[in-house]
Parts: sequence; structure tokens; C-alpha cells
Amino acid sequence: MTARTTTHPSPRSASARPRRTALLGAAVTTLALLAVAGCSTTSADTSSGAPAPSASSGSASTGTAADHLTATDPWIKAADSGMTAAFAVLHNDSDQDVTVVGATSDLSPVQIHEMATDDSGAMVMREKQGGLTIPAGGERAFEPGGDHLMLMELSSPVEPGAEYDVTLELSDGSTLVVTAPARTFAGAKEDYDEGHEGHDMSHDG
Repeated sequence: MTARTTTHPSPRSASARPRRTALLGAAVTTLALLAVAGCSTTSADTSSGAPAPSASSGSASTGTAADHLTATDPWIKAADSGMTAAFAVLHNDSDQDVTVVGATSDLSPVQIHEMATDDSGAMVMREKQGGLTIPAGGERAFEPGGDHLMLMELSSPVEPGAEYDVTLELSDGSTLVVTAPARTFAGAKEDYDEGHEGHDMSHDG
């Protein structure tokens, strides 16, 4: 009689496939959880960052005073010699006051002047103490009959139609260059109160 040998699978080989399948499933699950966690962490990091500053945050204006000051309708009264005046409307778009404390020009020394009443009751112009302050978000004018820039002693004629630079000096140390055309103007003939001696600033034109 021939012996028949029957081969039975060992318990180890029979359980290997399910075990491998379980391990693969666990690995896939772990990778999926890590991916979700990574996305959540990135989102949390991004959302927790400090917000970028904006112009509407209510903070003080940045930059110099000159960055927030503009001049419209600048002009100078044409003159052959002596004194003359420069005018403009100044606009301040910042949230802080800006003060013009002085001015310079290649044409002449410059002073900030105002109109005032002298001892005799006459209207005269005199140097304005403290400069000209333009309020936050507002405007002020250098104008005939009011505050103005006085060019005290012209080194050369101011010709009608020509343009001239006047540099405004501001309280924070910054400067603003204003280019002003010269105009013929019959007004601005007020007396200048200097040591109680009036000086007529009238000029041709």
C-alpha cells in the first residue's frame, strides 16, 4: 500500500495575509490622520497670525508733516524790487496739526506775516509769532489781506508768468517746496509794521 501524504497549511502562513492587510489598513489610516492634522495646524497658524496694519486702524499718521501737506493755487505778486508776497491754500490730510514755522526763497529772505491793528488803529502787517498752523484734516490759507509769506528784499524782479520756488519749513523739521507762478495784482499794499514805521509794499501792477 502506498502511503499518501497530505500537506496542511501551517497556522502562520494562513494568518499572514489578514495580518498584512490589517497593517496596510492601519498605515493608510495613520497617514490620513497625519494629513488632516497637518492641514489643521497650518490653518490654525495662519488664522492666529497678527493682522496686518491698515490705514483705517485709527493709528497716528506716519511719515513727515510734509508728506501730508499740499499747496493749491500758489502764486507770488509780481514786483520789480523791494518787498512782495506769496500766497497759497495749504491742506493737511493727516490726523495731527501741521505748523509752518518759516520759509526760504532764492529771491529774498522770507517771513510769515499777519494783519493786525497798530496803535493808531490802522491795519498793518507784522511778523506772525508761532507760525501758521493747519489743523488736522483741515486747511489754512496764505492770502491777500490775511496771513501771507512776505519776501522782504528782492534780489531780482519777480516777472509775471514766471515761476518761483518757495520752501516751507515745518515744525517737525521737514520741508515742502511750493512752485508758484507770478501774477500781476493791484492789491496787497498794506503797510509793514517794523518798529512802528510803516513800509508800503505796493508794487507796479
